[in-house]
Amino acid sequence: MKRLATVVLFFVVSVLSCGAETAVPQNRIDQLVFAKQSETGFPPSELCSDAIFIRRVYLDVIGTLPTSKEVREFLASKIPDKRRLLIDYVLERDEFADYWALKWCDLLRVKSEFPSNLWPNAVQTYQYWILNALRQNMPYDQFVRALLTTSGSNFRDPPVNFYRPFQERTPRNILDTTALVFMGVRLGNSGWSEEQMLGMDAFFAKVAYKKTDEWKEEVVYSDPDKQMLNPATKELVVPVPLGGKPIKLGADDDPRAAFADWLTSPENPWFSKAIVNRIWFWLMGRGIINEADDIRPDNPPWSPELLAYLEKELVEGKYDLKHIYRLILNSSTYQLSSIPTPQNSADQAGFSHYRVRRLDAEVLIDAICQITGTGEEYSSAIPEPFTFIPASQRTILLADGSIKSPFLEMFGRPGRDTSLESDRNNGVSVFQTLHILNSSHIQKKIMKGPGLRKLLTLSPTPRERVNLLYLVILSRTPTQEEQKIALDYIASADQVDNGSYDLAWALINTSEFSLKH
Repeated sequence: MKRLATVVLFFVVSVLSCGAETAVPQNRIDQLVFAKQSETGFPPSELCSDAIFIRRVYLDVIGTLPTSKEVREFLASKIPDKRRLLIDYVLERDEFADYWALKWCDLLRVKSEFPSNLWPNAVQTYQYWILNALRQNMPYDQFVRALLTTSGSNFRDPPVNFYRPFQERTPRNILDTTALVFMGVRLGNSGWSEEQMLGMDAFFAKVAYKKTDEWKEEVVYSDPDKQMLNPATKELVVPVPLGGKPIKLGADDDPRAAFADWLTSPENPWFSKAIVNRIWFWLMGRGIINEADDIRPDNPPWSPELLAYLEKELVEGKYDLKHIYRLILNSSTYQLSSIPTPQNSADQAGFSHYRVRRLDAEVLIDAICQITGTGEEYSSAIPEPFTFIPASQRTILLADGSIKSPFLEMFGRPGRDTSLESDRNNGVSVFQTLHILNSSHIQKKIMKGPGLRKLLTLSPTPRERVNLLYLVILSRTPTQEEQKIALDYIASADQVDNGSYDLAWALINTSEFSLKH
């Protein structure tokens, strides 16, 4: 096995760089990016190949590997705009909502246990609401407004769970999470004065909680009798939006509604900027403002014009997030090769080539399970009610951040203790490499999983097996040299099946498999 893996790994870079075309601007994004790259002296790489593109867009948009049939059909297609059609197709797949619900559950700290303490019943209903909002393509301003203004039961009115994952349920803690998630602002780096933050705190001063007779049910509501006093002066604090004037509210008015009006206004300087910058980070591996949730005056965007353009498109598109995904995915900037050129290899802050990064933990284990026809079972006995997730459910749909596994922890799944993007660790470690290489967990999936066994049954000749294994695992066909090495190895094995399983193991252990490129 080791000899075969070494040879296969050797060919990864040469394969990724083949079949490329010169990049030309496709939309306004490319005009702005290429102009900035020219200014910084880093010309763009060539476009990626069709084989790289289909794998990239599937993993980036729906967290799922394409099937061998989908790869074959796409590579064989002669339709000039087949990449655009593929983008439209994946954006409408059910897995789009599945994958992005995972991202939003990270940001919103959807977790039964400490420190969120949402409890399993609330976790399930909260995740389902997020999932359904994405499936319906709910406009982003409506999505945020629902999270900020809904009152009711944590079991029956899912968005109220936004106000529950706080150890100390103070207006400042609520503001801290609200600013981070929806404005991309870290209070500690914001530069806002204490007076400004007190004015913003006041929007959440009336948030109240009460228990019901149902076990673990909690009602979140706006209490008209609650007031907020300045701790220094003991004077009443009234809501004041940043850069605005005090807002006059009636005794029974909910300040959260006034805050949502201010936040989601097209004139708000943070709201649209934060989400388009976050989407850019999710798809491109680096924010236009980096880090994606650290927007402040002394952290300028790489291209102010690019950021302003995407903000404008979001507002004019009535906060349709898929519109922003579509613009980015259809750009040549997104479709550039991940192989840097001698002229742009030093480009660290820009987007002259696609940024290579490791698959998310959940996506990686789902990909291995898809190839091998296996599943992962997850369970949690604490807290009650006990939670059991069947092996037939994909890991990207795992709602509760409290349910852990050694694999997910090793590969950087976030603890959901904060709403920071950096809570997810997609770094590479020797322990990860050794787990894929040597663990019985992965070996059993390869050797005993029905997926590979069925695949080998359907491929009677060694050549067909090699071609199909490359398509299923790497979403491409092998080069002539790779095919020759694999066929020679299979021929030297004591059994054809053993040689084929060895090849599958070797391909799963390549960086080409575990990375988005």
